[in-house]
Order: sequence, then structure tokens, then C-alpha cells
Amino acid sequence: MSHIASPSALPAASARIAARPAAIATWLWTVALLIVLMVAVGGITRLTESGLSITEWKPVSGAVPPLNDAAWASEFAKYQATPEYREINAGMSLADFKFIYFWEYIHRLLGRLIGLAFALPLLWFAVRRQIPGGYAPRLVLLLIAGGMQGVVGWWMVTSGLAERTDVSHFRLAVHLNMALVILAAVVWTALDMRRLARAPAAPAARLTKVAVVTGGVLLFQLVFGAFVAGMNAGLVTSEWPLMNGRLVPQVDTSGGVLSALVNDPWAIHFIHRWWALVALVALVVLARAAKGAGNRPASIAIHSAVGIQVLLGIATVMSGVNFHAAVTHQVVGALLVASAAWGAHAAGRRAA
Repeated sequence: MSHIASPSALPAASARIAARPAAIATWLWTVALLIVLMVAVGGITRLTESGLSITEWKPVSGAVPPLNDAAWASEFAKYQATPEYREINAGMSLADFKFIYFWEYIHRLLGRLIGLAFALPLLWFAVRRQIPGGYAPRLVLLLIAGGMQGVVGWWMVTSGLAERTDVSHFRLAVHLNMALVILAAVVWTALDMRRLARAPAAPAARLTKVAVVTGGVLLFQLVFGAFVAGMNAGLVTSEWPLMNGRLVPQVDTSGGVLSALVNDPWAIHFIHRWWALVALVALVVLARAAKGAGNRPASIAIHSAVGIQVLLGIATVMSGVNFHAAVTHQVVGALLVASAAWGAHAAGRRAA
């Protein structure tokens, strides 16, 4: 007697047949690349002091830039009312304003593009029931996180529009590191999809202890990297390994030690400089775990990214925060996060 599938089994079987993890992986890799590009443009926006040039948040209509002289004059007038203009850029020409406006506009436009690049394919795969079982909630959470990133970005900008001449370095750290966490999650999910495409019955990768510890160490370093950028702490010295002739700089602790550690540019620079060694060791351990799990390319990627990142950090300091070195340092930081996610996923596959 031939086996006849029960009606309840048919939808599940057809869903498995319809799932397209390989296509979803390709889509997610594209999104990951866009996020890296976004991080690069964010670094340029920061280094050119462009982040406060657009003083309003218009998620839809803001996609259209000023198109005539009257519109440009209106945008410039809004910027002239900010503390940054009055205290730092007073007398700035309209041409100079257009330059900083351009980078902030591109940064926001990329955010909108990433939103569409994630939402529309997600809707397509969902309607066609091509998302593997159990992954739809995660993809929806990633979409929500991306939308929240836009809200956090505006929250960051508002900190520099009323009383400050710059954005809060705390809010900058939240904004940047939220983007990097989303990048890691997108990479991890893309790797899940790629594995499902090759072995549909393979168990999902899990977070291992070494991955969690390394992630925490790396996150701490990235937070202080954002603090360095937000406080312009990279400019306090151009020496390495000393800081203006001292191994340990003088720090203003009049407001308390804890406050100094997160607000004093010298302390922030010092912590970011030397915690890099802790991050280096943790990442090497993660790379060895990935290699032990049989993924040598992931191990090579981590070693390469962290080595280049350390050298770029030193070069950025010794060059007096050279523009190209600083931007590259931020981009390689994003690539290091992606490489760490790759290594953690590799180690997690063996644990599974």
C-alpha cells in the first residue's frame, strides 16, 4: 500500500519546498554591505562636522533635498539658528553649508535605502512563503531594529541642536553600536540561511561562551571608540605609545572617577587605546575557536581585520586624526564586527 501524506502534512511539506534560504542569504549579504557603507558615510559625516546641518527629521519628505535657491536659503537659516553655527561656524558661506548638508543628506538617504532594501524583499519572501520556518520573527525584529535606528539617530541629533555645539557622545555611542549590532545579527542570519541552503536538516548555530565574552569585550571597545569620536579625544595627542610624554595621562577627576572615565577626553583615549589589546586577545581566541570548528577562512578574516584595525588606530593617532585613516579605521571596525560574527557562528555550529 503506497504512503499517502495526511492533509495536515502537505502545507508543511510545500512550505519546506518553497523556502529559499539561498536567495534570502544573498539579500541579507547585500543589506550587510549597505550597512557597512552607512557606517563609512557616518564616519565621514562625523569627521566633516556635518551631522547637525539638517535640523529637522522628515522621514518621507526629507528624501527630497533643496531644489532651488529659496529652499537652500531656508535650510541655511535653520542651521544658522543652531549653537554650532553661532559658536563655531559663524560666517560660513552657503557653499560651505551645502558641503556639510550633502554628507548628512547622503547619510539619511542611505538609511532610507537600507530600510527599503530590507522591508520590500522581506515582504516579497513572506507573501510567497519562502522564509524558512522559525526565521520570520527574527527578520521582523531586524526590520523593527532598523526602524528604531532611525529614531535613535534623530534622538542623537537633537542633543546638539539646542544647547550644545555637538551631539552627545553617549547618544553617538548608542547610534553607532546599534548599527554594528544589527550588522552582526544580519551576518549571523545570512550564515544561517546559507547553511540551510546546503544542509536543510542541520541544527541552528548557537552562541558559545567564547563568543559571548568576545562580543562583550569588543562592544566595550566599540563604545569607547564612539566616545573618542564624539569627544574628539583622538586629538589630545599624536604620540604612541606615550601620551604627550606620559604612559598614563593626567585625568580630571574633580567630578568623580566614574565621570572622568566616560567624560574626560584623556581618559577615554587612554581606555580605548589599551583596551584594544584585550580585544585583540579575545578575538584571537575566537579565531582559534572558529578554526577548531573547521572554518579557517573565518579565522583568517578575524586575524586580518583585527591586525589591520590596530595598525589603523595607531596611524590615526600618530597622523593627528588624518581624514582617510580615520574613515578607514571606522570601516574596518565594521568589517571586524562582521568577521567576529562569522567566527562566532562557526564556533556555534560545532557547539550545536
